Amino acid sequence: MIRFLSVLFLIVACSNKASHTSAESNEVEQKAESVKVGAEQLDLLIPLLQNKPIAMVVNHTAMVGSTHLVDTLLKSGINIKKIMAPEHGFRGKADAGETVKDGADSKTGLPIVSLYGNNKKPTNEQLSDVDIVVFDIQDVGVRFFTYISTLHYVMEACAENGKQVIVLDRPNPNGDYVDGPLLQAEHQSFVGMHPIPVVHGMTIGEYASMINGQGWIKRKCALEVIKLKHWKHSDAYSLPNKPSPNLPNDHAIRLYPSTCLFEGTVISVGRGTQMPFEVLGHPNLKNMSFSFTPISIEGMSKNPPFENKMCYGLDLQKVAVKKQLDLSYLIQLYRLYPDQEKFFIPYFEKLVGTSALREQIKNGMTEEAIRKTWEADLKNFMDIRAKYLLYQ
Repeated sequence: MIRFLSVLFLIVACSNKASHTSAESNEVEQKAESVKVGAEQLDLLIPLLQNKPIAMVVNHTAMVGSTHLVDTLLKSGINIKKIMAPEHGFRGKADAGETVKDGADSKTGLPIVSLYGNNKKPTNEQLSDVDIVVFDIQDVGVRFFTYISTLHYVMEACAENGKQVIVLDRPNPNGDYVDGPLLQAEHQSFVGMHPIPVVHGMTIGEYASMINGQGWIKRKCALEVIKLKHWKHSDAYSLPNKPSPNLPNDHAIRLYPSTCLFEGTVISVGRGTQMPFEVLGHPNLKNMSFSFTPISIEGMSKNPPFENKMCYGLDLQKVAVKKQLDLSYLIQLYRLYPDQEKFFIPYFEKLVGTSALREQIKNGMTEEAIRKTWEADLKNFMDIRAKYLLYQ
């Protein structure tokens, strides 16, 4: 009897160990399923492009592993006729707001057509020799990040000229929340083209579908989205490449929706330092202990605001970033600034998309009270957004 029980115990123990090992194996297998972006799914993309003339709307973020998508497709025999470059240029080295010029890519010899400057929308002539436009740019999910404005104009031009657009989707590093005031029509500009909140919570592929579906372009664009694999909106995502010269790390990208609002004020956001959008300051805030001095940095900031002048303010490099549009820094520095009438500049309304926020802060409203004024619009937007989500 004792021998029988011993054997039975051994069988049960082995069975439990096998189950545990199997569970561990499944967990390892699940962890190994890394995010697969649209550009990495060449088995889906290349058959769509073969034997057709192509234009590429791309920048330095359009990578397939360690190789640029343009180089990858050229090696596969795809007929790329030209590159169309957004803000910051094809190689991502132009300053914010700096005109991107037409030219030629030094590596491939392909012509580069600028879509940032006087020509933001592809012309009929620029599209005349292509059948398909491929769009692959890493976005950060914020209304005033101009890549979605470029997307709008590309889709509009392609719809008018009977061309197809293929969007290669990438994760939104701020895709786990939606927040901020909606854009009012009177503040529409290239840093805000659509009636959406500051943080829209959509991937570039989802957003393209919304542009089509909401009638923001007069004719629907022939659109195909190559979807992400192994990603959902609640997943954190670390960008393998800087989306723009002054967003150097994940923490800055998470702060960006909130700290970029200071671009509409007299406050420096740290351009000309190695910590842009993670520090805030001004030469007149001398009572604050933290300080930094902006300088010109090649490839990041040429002639930044307050160049070679010491700025005093806030160091946000180690703060825990809230999952919301955080107005606390804006309210704090407005109250501390010695000449409040000069704190905001006209660009502020373009960034936030509403005339209300400046007045709400000037009138002493709390952040909580301001946020309540967004609630109805945000609920309506969330209902619209739900129709276009590709990932849960």
